[in-house]
Amino acid sequence: MKKSPALCLATLFSMVCLSATAETVTPLQGQSPQTIQQDIGACQAQAGSTGSTGPASQPGERARGAATGAAAGAAAANARARQHEEVYDRIDEDVQQEYRQDRAKQGAVAGAAVSGSRQRQERRQERRNADQNAGAASSAYIDCMQQRGYQVTP
Repeated sequence: MKKSPALCLATLFSMVCLSATAETVTPLQGQSPQTIQQDIGACQAQAGSTGSTGPASQPGERARGAATGAAAGAAAANARARQHEEVYDRIDEDVQQEYRQDRAKQGAVAGAAVSGSRQRQERRQERRNADQNAGAASSAYIDCMQQRGYQVTP
């Protein structure tokens, strides 16, 4: 089967344009190179509009978690001191301060660990969403090109 020069040029052009996505576009209805270029651009734009991203993790999550944990630890130490006020009042102020600081440190460590875990979970979910969006965009692009009379092969 002899191919026309325009078809060969169009096929070559489509392979160059889509080299980043590693897909080959073959015109099935004798589309001109200009039409191919317009269709590729339109379908890429359409496919690009199907992907959306969720909120990204914010920097400083662990620091905020540590600060929240420290505040919670100090508050817990004060609450415990109020529960055992008769004993706590007889303890030296330096020991009381050391106890509050120790509880705040423990809270800060726990808060940072929880925030770090939450941040890792969010990043994993963002990667899963990005993979799904890329798959949806690729599928939308291929569907669009097929509707316009092209064969798209990976």
